[in-house]
This record gives sequence, C-alpha cells and structure tokens, in this order.
Amino acid sequence: MSDELSGMKGIMLLSGGIDSPVAAMMMLDRGLDLILLHLDNRPFTDDREFDKVKRLAARLSELAGRELPFYVAKHGLLAQAPTAKACDRHYHCILCRRTMLRVAERLAKQEGATSIVTGESMGQVASQTLRNLAVEENVVSIPILRPLVGLDKTEIIERGRNFDTFDISISSGLCCTIVPEKPSTMARLEKIEGEEAKLDVDAMIDSLMDSMELMEIK
Repeated sequence: MSDELSGMKGIMLLSGGIDSPVAAMMMLDRGLDLILLHLDNRPFTDDREFDKVKRLAARLSELAGRELPFYVAKHGLLAQAPTAKACDRHYHCILCRRTMLRVAERLAKQEGATSIVTGESMGQVASQTLRNLAVEENVVSIPILRPLVGLDKTEIIERGRNFDTFDISISSGLCCTIVPEKPSTMARLEKIEGEEAKLDVDAMIDSLMDSMELMEIK
C-alpha cells in the first residue's frame, strides 16, 4: 500500500522483543524506508539477546525484499552504566529512552531520515505511560511514529505470528537487568532535566555515535 510515506526514511528502534519488529513491518507496509538501529544493552543483557536482534533484522530484510541498513551502538556500556551510577534509579527507564531517542535523531540527520519509529504501545511498561511518553519525546525535534499505540498485546502477538517474527522474539535471551525495581510512571520534565544535569549528555551521545557500527545482515 503506497501513501505519503513512500520514499521517506525512518529510524527504527529495534530490540529483541515482540513489539518493535511488528511496528517495523507495519511501517514498511505503509511504504516507509527503514533504517534499523539497535542500542546494544550488553552487559545488562547477554549475547543471546543480541543474536535475537540480528535474526530479527535478517527477517525484516527478508520481508522487505532488500537488506535494511542495520546500525548498532554500545548503549549498555556508554549510557546505561553511567546513568545508573549518577541518577535517581526511579527515573532510569525514562532517561534511557531519552538517550535512545537522541541517538536515533542524530542518526536520522546523518542518513536523511525524517522520523523515528518505535514499538511503544500505551501503558505496557513504565516508560510508556502518557505522561512519560510526553517527557521522553521532548528531546527530539522530528516526529516519532508509534504504529502499535492503539493495539493490545494480543493483537501485537497475532501480527508477530503472521510476520514470522514472534518465535524469534520469544526465544531465549536475558532481559534487561538494569531496570529499576520501582520505575516512575508519572515523571515531570523538570525532574528529568535535573537528573540529566548530573550527566554530560552531549559527550555521552557523542560516544554512542562514535561506537556505532553498520552491521552486515546474514
């Protein structure tokens, strides 16, 4: 199906979970040309989780009928670790998402993309409440497309089965181990900006961009 997205580029934040590959296929079906970006969370996940992401990138390329650019940056080492050390743990997931979006926007400028695509669905996890989504997207100036936002988990799983990504997504892997025990669900922007003041955010994003590699999809 072709529409106004045909010929435009978007940065797809791809994880090893169920949601993001489904979101990717929905946008590919709408004609958006995707560039895949994975923020590698090791050592707070494991090699099995990273392998899932590579397999999902390969499956999405197969479904798209062409090899999709697949970038990886060292998020766990260069962003998660210093954020956990310096900032209030209750806000970690929101700070993490803001960092990811900043990196995605930098890559978008580099690649001539005009949007960021995520697998977020309203209220599924702490970072995806309406209040937190507003605080997170405050850091970027390009549109964030959330094709799953109105779907429930059952619908997302069904689409994943149809795309043959679901079995890859649920295969063995270590989920993020740095998630706080009690994450904030109602963050205020001024509080988050105060937490980020404890970090050298610009230097952190520069380091993440310097670590970024264009991976070969096999």
